[in-house]
Amino acid sequence: MFDSIVFSSVSEFLQMGTYAVHVWTVYAVFAVFIFVNLYLPLVQRRQFIREQKRRAQRDAQMGKVSADQNAGQADDSVVPGESE
Repeated sequence: MFDSIVFSSVSEFLQMGTYAVHVWTVYAVFAVFIFVNLYLPLVQRRQFIREQKRRAQRDAQMGKVSADQNAGQADDSVVPGESE
């Protein structure tokens, strides 16, 4: 199978028998395709993790604020001089 594929020099290999434009374009498109399919999920995962951390921090802060507000409302609801 590989016996018929013979190039006498590196430049002949790179020229691919006048099909260089087509062959190397396909290789470039394939390389871009592989890069995008490997790189984009990593970027999206990092963004997702960052967003989840921000949400968790925001929720924790909102929980503290609402707990403080609820504690303040509980103190205000007791009227001095009245017993329950």
